[in-house]
Amino acid sequence: MAEEKKYTKNEIKIPEELPLLSLKNSVVFPFLATPLIVGRKKSLEAVKSSSKEHKLIVVVAQKEENKEEVGKEDLYDIGTICAIKQVGNISENEIKCIVEGISRVKIEYFTQTEPYFRVTVKVLDEIPLVEDEETYNLNTTVRLQVEKFIQLGIPLPTAFVVAATNISKTEIQTDLFASYLLSSTRQKQQILEESDLKKRLKKLTEYLGEELKRFEVQSQIRDKVQKEVGKTQREYYLRQQLKAIKNELGEFDESTALTKELEKKIHIKKLPREAEAKVLKEIERLESIPVMSPEYSYVRTYVELMLDVPWSEKTKDILDLKKAKKILDGDHYDLEKVKTHILDYLAVRKLKGKTTKGPILCFVGPPGVGKTSLGQSIAKSLGRKFIRMSIGGIRDEAEIRGHRRTYVGALPGRIIQGLTQVGTNNPVFMLDEVDKIGIDYRGDPSSALLEVLDPEQNNSFRDHYLEVPFDLSNVMFITTANILDTIHPALRDRMETIEIPGYSSEEKVHIAEKFLIPKQLKEQGVEKYNVKFNSEAVSIIIEEYTREAGVRNLEREIANICKKIAREIVEGKKYSGVLTDKKVRNYLGVPKILPSEIEDKNRVGVATGLAYTPVGGDILLIESTYYKGGGELILTGKLGDVMQESAKAAISYIHSKAKAFGIDDELFEKSDIHIHVPAGAIPKDGPSAGVAITSSLVSAFTGIPVLRNVGMTGEITLRGRVLPIGGLKEKLLAAKRAGLKKVVLPEKNRKDLDEIPASILKGLKLEFVESIDDVIRHTLERDPLQPVKTENEVKNASGKGLITKQSPDFDTTSTIQ
Repeated sequence: MAEEKKYTKNEIKIPEELPLLSLKNSVVFPFLATPLIVGRKKSLEAVKSSSKEHKLIVVVAQKEENKEEVGKEDLYDIGTICAIKQVGNISENEIKCIVEGISRVKIEYFTQTEPYFRVTVKVLDEIPLVEDEETYNLNTTVRLQVEKFIQLGIPLPTAFVVAATNISKTEIQTDLFASYLLSSTRQKQQILEESDLKKRLKKLTEYLGEELKRFEVQSQIRDKVQKEVGKTQREYYLRQQLKAIKNELGEFDESTALTKELEKKIHIKKLPREAEAKVLKEIERLESIPVMSPEYSYVRTYVELMLDVPWSEKTKDILDLKKAKKILDGDHYDLEKVKTHILDYLAVRKLKGKTTKGPILCFVGPPGVGKTSLGQSIAKSLGRKFIRMSIGGIRDEAEIRGHRRTYVGALPGRIIQGLTQVGTNNPVFMLDEVDKIGIDYRGDPSSALLEVLDPEQNNSFRDHYLEVPFDLSNVMFITTANILDTIHPALRDRMETIEIPGYSSEEKVHIAEKFLIPKQLKEQGVEKYNVKFNSEAVSIIIEEYTREAGVRNLEREIANICKKIAREIVEGKKYSGVLTDKKVRNYLGVPKILPSEIEDKNRVGVATGLAYTPVGGDILLIESTYYKGGGELILTGKLGDVMQESAKAAISYIHSKAKAFGIDDELFEKSDIHIHVPAGAIPKDGPSAGVAITSSLVSAFTGIPVLRNVGMTGEITLRGRVLPIGGLKEKLLAAKRAGLKKVVLPEKNRKDLDEIPASILKGLKLEFVESIDDVIRHTLERDPLQPVKTENEVKNASGKGLITKQSPDFDTTSTIQ
């Protein structure tokens, strides 16, 4: 601390060269003793060197406070020459020293930078203070500002208060006040750099004014907080007194009335033992929490929600199988597999009673086939409530399990929320779009569903918000998906998958006439005007204006026609009572869909494959050719990795049997092979195109045309085996739409025909094959594995009564006795 009698620059001889100590966030002023903690390597070396020499050191602040390693350009030019009064060790790498400022100095140049700074300095002379009115006013202002600091209750050392009172020299007072009352290192440095004492006083008054404003605001905030706390405490004591008075009078306050009402609800509602204990404990807490406290509303919300959750409430199932079947048949056409499953469940429930666990079903199929509406029909047939929850795109695990109550705004998961909304614990709960669940840093909702959709675990499902187990075994969960591949494997294993394939044109006509047209006539307000669609008109809408596995777009187009008829009725125009194919084209305009066309004649290197897409089946023309080159394989048409591998496997197989097929072995080395699948903008993938690719390549290499009205599908192996495929119904539908007469299928798919409606198989000849050799026999105009007959052999065959002619149905050669 500063005193009246201190070292001066005249009393101490200043050496030409001194060690330099840099400070991070502090400024040392002349005439003041300042304690310093020294820990940086350069600083330690500087203090040690000074202690060994003359115990004098230059102390300078650095420009960037947080910078550890500083160079000479990082230091201010003006500092203070100090005498080291005391040095003591704090630890192995830190020392504490007390320095006493002597005079302001300016660094002229650095004589050394390593291992510590050494500098030559010039002592700065101060411009003395002229005693006048302005000086008097400045001194008075500073004194008043310092008194204001003390009045605001800012903690200041007692030694500072004593020194401020006793020291009369203006230059010492200015440095003392700047050192203790200013918080900014930059402001302190500006006070240090000012050699004119009057200007130094002006700057000090300005900076102290800024500090006072900041402290006054802080003081106001502090007083306001203390006032609010005092007010809250006062209100609490008054409420406690009021509560005691009301108890004496036999009256109850709002909080007591609420807790009694909640306790009454607990006795009425049948809660599980663990849940009841938890709620009673929270009600007990509620009684001790002030009504004005934020925690009161959190606890109250939790208790009320626990009492709203349907722990034991359930609806009674309709166990009349005939009635349930009638409801299912009335709402959906076909889908016999799903209906049978529901009726089987009801039969078991009727025999076994209430202990039957709810099934976990997964409906998989293209968009628009009725997966979601089927869930509503199931709920209706069972006499249960229905909840639909779309989980496509959710990424937060808390959507399923809920948030923990420690978070502000916490809520239970959407499973518990849904059950609370319908008020029963045995609804039909549909989780829509389960194949589109996301995952990120907030957790994996698919993993959270593992417990929900496991019949062995969901009888004790724990929601994070409820904090007690809830029995989900009575809930009938149904999930929907477009594809199975993106569903978590463990989740897929827990569900019973039921595939709902696309509809055939005949099925769509039936659905439109029985369900969609009556529905849209009613919704568009034209049911009273005797509007009818004939079957040809419906077929035109299906074939020329929609291409889908389901009936969503079909319903949309029917709605568009009904809207146009409604407009004609309103405008007083003549409208069509019976809609024909011509009227449909007038209403809907140019056809949107061009049917997939097969080739007009048998061509070399062009095979007709069958593909399965998210919107149903389609045909795929595969083109192959070769030309002189270096044995390169070119694949175009945006083919996926699996399809490219199928093409390579086909070439390897053909190459291995080149001699049997009558193909020159050198062709593979001296030619480039190009395989193209049209509609190049659409990505294509999958192994089932292997058979079609092989047929196309064999045709190209042998020059034998592929039969244009034969479709084919199947995966191939390097040994020439044909493996089974999926999506059989959709592929057969595509073949029928395209006008194909014969379809070549893997032998192992023969068993799947039991699930294909007879209406789809009608008019199609199916050939089942086990090897590529069998495929070639059915897909090319002639079998390249059989030797070509000479003219004499043909004449001899005709002389024996054998006639060879072209079959009008299949464009293939058949021999008739």
